Amino acid sequence: MSQPHPLCPNRMQVHSIRQETADVWTLNLICHDFYPYLPGQFALVSIRNSEETLRAYTLSSSPGLSPFLSISVRCLPDGAGSRWLTQEVQPGNTLWLSDAQGEFSCVSHPAERYLMLAAGCGVTPIISMCRWLAAYRPACDVQVIFSVRRPEEVIFAEQWQQLCAAHPSLKLTLMAEHQAPPGFLSGRISDAVLRQCVPDIAERRVMTCGPAPYMAQVEQLCLALGVPPARLHKEQFHTPAENAGPSDNTLALRIGRPLREFRVPVGSTLLAALESHRLPVTAACRAGVCGSCKTRILDGNYSVSSTMTLTPAEIAQGYVLACSCQLQGDVTLA
Repeated sequence: MSQPHPLCPNRMQVHSIRQETADVWTLNLICHDFYPYLPGQFALVSIRNSEETLRAYTLSSSPGLSPFLSISVRCLPDGAGSRWLTQEVQPGNTLWLSDAQGEFSCVSHPAERYLMLAAGCGVTPIISMCRWLAAYRPACDVQVIFSVRRPEEVIFAEQWQQLCAAHPSLKLTLMAEHQAPPGFLSGRISDAVLRQCVPDIAERRVMTCGPAPYMAQVEQLCLALGVPPARLHKEQFHTPAENAGPSDNTLALRIGRPLREFRVPVGSTLLAALESHRLPVTAACRAGVCGSCKTRILDGNYSVSSTMTLTPAEIAQGYVLACSCQLQGDVTLA
């Protein structure tokens, strides 16, 4: 089977599928080539191994610790991608994934003390990072508050129990909006909950993932409690709407002299977009640290998650780190 989409060069075989909750499944994948990724990153998946539809899913496995590369997917009633992955894909089938993407990782944002806040499927990058921290940074103080609607919706429940039992520096607080049993907090995340559970919140690095309204509320609460904006990180990958057509999901990447134009998915990193069309770019760390992928953007709509090696003058001239530049609209490169 040939590569279906230029952004998804990594062929994976489905080894096994595990149901986590009533509507969430984990697909365990075998990659026969080296697949580098950081805990908390995501990948694009070619849906039905076609060139028309891509969806982004967090890698719920942990590098160096998990026997497989895993994605955990909530089945949405009208979700073209999630229904195919959870209801039709079987062990032995082939999936095509992009290279790992995103800056939402404890490796990219190191700290001695973390607060991880998750709701629903937003827990997938959180458990990936917690496993990694417990193994490679065992002295790191990590507090997790995981919010669900009902207790039976706790994803990775058994894994959480085992992880917390083996690592006292990792503390998990579960919250259920409805029918909270003993051992759960009742209700939603709030100022009172954060003050009670994490009195030193202002000294911690906060990482949050979940539905957009949840992350917006978390941001508001954390800033009000004294968390510096530079120590607050939200998962920012942009998954195209499930029912959007291919024309709605792409943008124009223009490169001058001579002017050439390429179509790439909205939300792609500039590095992934360049590599998918075999355009020249140097990349080493792929984590916004080394600076080797410095690229100049003349015009366009984009966001950046790291400027670590760039000077203020370079930033003013439009230079970005391609691995840490998320494309939101048409862009033109120098």
